[in-house]
Amino acid sequence: MSPTSENGSGAAASLDDALVGEAVLGVYRQMFAALARDSGAVVDDPELVDVAETLLAAFADAGEEGLGREQMRYVCRRYPPEVFENRLRVLKGLGAVREVFPKPNQLRYRASFTSVVGLMFVRRMMLDGGQSEMHRLLALEQLNVADPRMTPEQARDGADGLARAFRLWSVELVTLANGTIEELREQAPKLWGTEEILVRAERLHGAILRRWPQLDRTCTDLRAAIYSYGDASRRAAARLSDSAGTTRNLTLLPPETWRTFARTASREDLAAVLEGFVFDAAAPWHEPSAVVTAVEDGPRATPARPAPPRPSVPDSGLSDDAGSDGAAMERLREIAEQVLRGRDRIAVEDVLERDWETARRVLADLASAHLHPELPYRLVWSDGLAVRPGGSPTWMSPGWFERTAP
Repeated sequence: MSPTSENGSGAAASLDDALVGEAVLGVYRQMFAALARDSGAVVDDPELVDVAETLLAAFADAGEEGLGREQMRYVCRRYPPEVFENRLRVLKGLGAVREVFPKPNQLRYRASFTSVVGLMFVRRMMLDGGQSEMHRLLALEQLNVADPRMTPEQARDGADGLARAFRLWSVELVTLANGTIEELREQAPKLWGTEEILVRAERLHGAILRRWPQLDRTCTDLRAAIYSYGDASRRAAARLSDSAGTTRNLTLLPPETWRTFARTASREDLAAVLEGFVFDAAAPWHEPSAVVTAVEDGPRATPARPAPPRPSVPDSGLSDDAGSDGAAMERLREIAEQVLRGRDRIAVEDVLERDWETARRVLADLASAHLHPELPYRLVWSDGLAVRPGGSPTWMSPGWFERTAP
């Protein structure tokens, strides 16, 4: 094999090309050193990332003098020695931690700025799945397009990169929209701010096309990728919104998830779901034999008696005043006016501040006035539940009894 291989363009690779490629690889190694288990694999334990982050924070506080090996071990003292040694070996091998001076028996080290920035980038990616990075990328490209020093080749490279990102994003959103609703809920942050991203991307597309009309084919690909992303995000958002039901509460889980949890959860997990809720006191426990005896000794229901024969005289029908509830309606009106005392609105809590026997009769009358179609009163309830162990009643939902327009 020849020492100089041919590249994709047919020209021989030079030493400068090899140096540039090695420099790029060196940056990649430093960026993702915190996430590497060894020189060729990604970590599968979050604790390993914590060790790297602890070390990098200690180097930032140490300043230009760096840290010695014992100082690094002291900073990471809460981690096992073998974990610390493994992480230090990986970080040194990938260039995230280097000697202050390249000489034998070096005892002091410094950290790479690129590794810290790479870890910050990964932390941001964990929060919203790349949304914030796409906003930053679009803003940076917009500034580059406005820079008079930017060349058409650089603009083409930026547009191609954005089109590639939007296509991959579209594929991922389509997969989420066609997958399980649980996975779509978990990845919901990727749908936030879609409209703003679309507006920024279309503005950038227009700026590139106006400044370099010769890039029309590149801009066409970018525009197609942007529209594909917009369609995929709207489709995924529509399914996510439909799954929330009429409440539009995206934190609600589908019934299948609840049934699966109820079948597979332990007794402690089931009890934890209801922690903080207040229920009525449980009914007293009865022995099964006592229940059977009570049923057997209970009175038997008498058989239904047949109805008497109807008279042959024609039925004249009900009288005009049959079924009239005029007296009951006036009674409810009097009770409602006594409760309101000339006002148009009163809190239910203020009405029920009395013994429960009286309060429940008043509440029943107010509910009847609310349900009567001819009376201008209504009960309006709000969300929430106040538990009052020493009060009467012992729980209360906020609400209002008010007069409506006649």
